[in-house]
Amino acid sequence: MIRVMFADDEELVRASLRTMLSGAEGIEVVAEAADGDAAAEAARLHHPDVVLLDIKMGAADDGLEALRSIMALPYPPAAAMLTTFDIDAYVSRALSMGAQGFLLKDIRPVPLVQAVRDLARGGAVLDPGVAARMVRAHRDEQRAAEPARELLDSLSEREREVVTLIAQGLSNSEIGATLFLSEATVKGYVSSVLTKIGAANRVQAALLAYRGGLLER
Repeated sequence: MIRVMFADDEELVRASLRTMLSGAEGIEVVAEAADGDAAAEAARLHHPDVVLLDIKMGAADDGLEALRSIMALPYPPAAAMLTTFDIDAYVSRALSMGAQGFLLKDIRPVPLVQAVRDLARGGAVLDPGVAARMVRAHRDEQRAAEPARELLDSLSEREREVVTLIAQGLSNSEIGATLFLSEATVKGYVSSVLTKIGAANRVQAALLAYRGGLLER
């Protein structure tokens, strides 16, 4: 059973998340919160496997402060940030704090449940629309694209296939099924890719793939 908690300062969003997740097989909603302090306390008390956090709640830094506190727990859960298309520096900060995904608040039930399962398995989730906006928001025209392309060009063809599938939000098992590889082999490729491109996690690898135009090839 995957234990999930979520936090958002809008009751309508919380109600939507509650409805979509409560009926999903193998998922249990253990807590919800309306602000950052309550989110951090709920995570400490309920030990969720996955946390979904509004990137901005009440005070501008509320979601980020909650993320910081949750990531400081002895056994922190996988955390994804809930956002709109209002992408700004908060996203970069969340990524540096350990966020493993970014999802739009209007996400549909099936992709939401899949995202929770991917996060619980140690994967990263990145809505394609969010990714594209993040790249546009955090690059200065083409100056960031060329280094990204150079890093991607240093990968083997198989490694580029793997990072492309990471950017599409696939878990290791799903990548293995797509490429007809064992999950252990995929883990080896993922580790190699992250090392070669200097990415700390799968979200950073996905962003590099978008920035370098790999998904457009």
